[in-house]
Amino acid sequence: MTKKLLLIDGNSLAFRAFYAMYNQLDRMISHKGLHTNALVAFNNFLDQIVDPMQPDLAVVAWDAASGKETFRGELFPEYKDGRSKAPSEFKEQFPYLREMVALHGLRNYEQPGLEADDIIGTYSRLGEQAGYTVIIVTGDQDLTQLATDNITVNVTKKGVTEIERYTPDYIMEKFNLKPLQIIEKKALTGDTSDNYPGVTKVGEKTALKLLAEYHDIDNLYAHVDDMKQSKLKDNLINDRQSAFCARKLATILTDAHLALPLEEIEYRGIDYDNLVTFYENLDFKKQLAKIKALQKSGQISGSQTTVEKSINVIKLQDDNLQAVAMLGTKIAFHIEMIGQNYHIDDMVGFVIGSPATGYYGSRDVTLLQRPELKSVIENAGIIKNVFNIKAQLILLKRLGIKLKGTKFDFLLVSYLLDTTDNDNELATLAQRFDLYMTSDEDIYGKGAKFAIPEDDARVLAHLANKADILMQVEQSAFDALQEHEQTHLYTEIELPLAQVLADMEYQGIKIDQKRLRDIGSDLEGRIHAIEDAIYIEAGEKFNINSPKQLGVLLFEKMGLPVVKRTKTGYSTAVDVLEKLAAQAPIVDHILQYRQLAKLKSTYVEGLLTVVHDQDSKIHTRFLQTLTQTGRLSSVDPNLQNIPMRTEEGRQIRTAFVPSEPNWQIVGADYSQIELRVLAHMTGDKNMQRAFLNGEDIHAETARAVFGLKDDAPVDALMRRTAKAVNFGIVYGISDFGLANNLGISRGEAKSFIDTYFKEFPQIHAWMAKIKEIAHEQGFVETIAKRRRYLPEIGSKNFNLRSFAERTAMNSPIQGSAADIIKIAMIKVADALQEHHMQARMLLQVHDELIFEAPIDEIQELTELVTNVMDSAVVLDVPMRVESHYGNTWYDAK
Repeated sequence: MTKKLLLIDGNSLAFRAFYAMYNQLDRMISHKGLHTNALVAFNNFLDQIVDPMQPDLAVVAWDAASGKETFRGELFPEYKDGRSKAPSEFKEQFPYLREMVALHGLRNYEQPGLEADDIIGTYSRLGEQAGYTVIIVTGDQDLTQLATDNITVNVTKKGVTEIERYTPDYIMEKFNLKPLQIIEKKALTGDTSDNYPGVTKVGEKTALKLLAEYHDIDNLYAHVDDMKQSKLKDNLINDRQSAFCARKLATILTDAHLALPLEEIEYRGIDYDNLVTFYENLDFKKQLAKIKALQKSGQISGSQTTVEKSINVIKLQDDNLQAVAMLGTKIAFHIEMIGQNYHIDDMVGFVIGSPATGYYGSRDVTLLQRPELKSVIENAGIIKNVFNIKAQLILLKRLGIKLKGTKFDFLLVSYLLDTTDNDNELATLAQRFDLYMTSDEDIYGKGAKFAIPEDDARVLAHLANKADILMQVEQSAFDALQEHEQTHLYTEIELPLAQVLADMEYQGIKIDQKRLRDIGSDLEGRIHAIEDAIYIEAGEKFNINSPKQLGVLLFEKMGLPVVKRTKTGYSTAVDVLEKLAAQAPIVDHILQYRQLAKLKSTYVEGLLTVVHDQDSKIHTRFLQTLTQTGRLSSVDPNLQNIPMRTEEGRQIRTAFVPSEPNWQIVGADYSQIELRVLAHMTGDKNMQRAFLNGEDIHAETARAVFGLKDDAPVDALMRRTAKAVNFGIVYGISDFGLANNLGISRGEAKSFIDTYFKEFPQIHAWMAKIKEIAHEQGFVETIAKRRRYLPEIGSKNFNLRSFAERTAMNSPIQGSAADIIKIAMIKVADALQEHHMQARMLLQVHDELIFEAPIDEIQELTELVTNVMDSAVVLDVPMRVESHYGNTWYDAK
């Protein structure tokens, strides 16, 4: 096979790497205070692009100094003038980039008097002459001039890991040029980034046209006198000297004298032992995990991690099932599944065991139904360590098995310890405790490439590794919980809640599919009617769903004022159209059209696609480890965002019905829970008094901010304003945000906020204090000690820091409300069981719980649920719960 020479443009890729992850600059900081965004992106480039190539020779070329210290600076003194200085956050990473390159087995090289381009240009020709296939990687299209049949120039397109391959054929196809004509093009256009001119008013389009006719500037100027009189001809004649100077500046040297001979840039391979130390200093946990997984699997040599070993798994079959009974009283148990839908997706296999007794597993999950295994799983006296208990409970329910005896769920514990980086993969979470294993992606692939290996032994070994991690990590994880004072949060809230959620998800909620289709038909008829009205107003037919066509119609043909532009034309976003609605009836029609079209596609067609054939139910999943506030999220489908603002949206709820005849849907929700939590946490006596007296808090706030007497009447507009202020304060709203929400001036908004804080002074004092706490400790807590970490709280970036401060103010409020509803769910589930009721809890929608129950249980249920929810947590102000019921979810509300 032909040998490979790899040439990398260090400076251009380093800058690309820095800006590829610039938006994460303030998050990517090592424990030593070093910014690492460029290092992370450059490492991704080495891992994904360079390492797989396994070149024979390789060098990363760097600029020795500025371009002014080369022949180009002598030829044109203004060369590269005007470039802004490299950010300090980038410069501090630069030395580490070179160390990273060396540890990956590549040679760093720079030479005084030469730019990196010239080093690459010269090595490329030397390599070609020596019979190498040459691969150049750069972020600069200028190097495409070096392409030949043996030299390919890979130019990064997005970040540093997506590349575009430039060969002579590709350059001809893209530009209708030969590679060396790239230089001629630059002679005509000049280069603004390098600060040298070409010919006045000659851009790329004109340059390509001239080169198609004249091939190069020598021939162009030989025939310039023959051209018709034009401004272009004048510019060409006047700027002749600039064009030839630009050509020299654009030409990359291919014959420079290099002090380092070609044969001495051998690719040395990755120095894994020292790379591990390098990664540890930079806190590169994912990269460390990859190396240690490769070491463990024997794919690379080097130091073995002390916490990971090769795990053997014995295949369970008929002749050894009885061995499971000998596993002891503490084991790890894990079922693996494809995808995320616990209700229908296939199970890959399972594993059970401990480090002391070994691990047993099988791809045949029906073995779990055998008495030898089922009796172990259902024995509460045998303690099980698991990952994602909710998933395990549901998967076993599908097999008719009840999981008992689980006290350690690594997923839940990891989430409580740090909510900022919860990707829910065991391999990643284990890294926090210096435990390493191969990731699921390495075993099964990702997305469309997902595939279970045919080698069953490899799959079972992977599952055994997971089980072993669950046993190793338990003590460290529980110790960390104890240190955070969060053990009760885990044992009393999250773990029992997982059991409640598993029952809810498995139960599902019944859908009247005929009713949903009828709603869809009605919507379709209304959509067609609105379409016709839009076409009449427009005077023509067009694609209403095309922002481009809609923009042309509204702003060019109809002459409506342009509110906002986008990169591709006019903005037709909802906020823009709402501002224009009063000026033209067509705009209001378009807003209605969009609203109804979304209802039909998302909430009619979308819901119908996820109704299960077997039971005509929707089984949503409640994500317990997603949000940083602790709130639950509903997905596949999201049943927490069924529209409520419009009647059309509310009608969707008429399709949600009880699963049994003579049953009804029951709802119970907390009233103004976040404001009650605010009153409790801040200790503000004025706000607490309003709740203690059972007064309308929004009306009381309106009297306060508008300066009214205690018994003065409050109109609807005043109450709406006060409500916006109340909830705005909870979310740390600014005067700008409040002004925008209410359609008032910033001055008025500021006055409202100032008056609010004057009337409720302890709220203002608490907010100042909570910001101080956030800056001091880097996190804030809820009433149940749930933590919200704030990595940007000390950021130099004002916007990031301000956002973190607002988050510090609202997270304890939102998070405490989430704690309360979770505690209520657990207590309600226990109460239903204690009272032997048939009623079932089906959904949690923000501060509301949805049930189904027999009609003759409704009275008892509403009283029971109201009493339990009211007293779930004791606050300094009373909680208030409102209940309602009906034949559908719509009727219940």
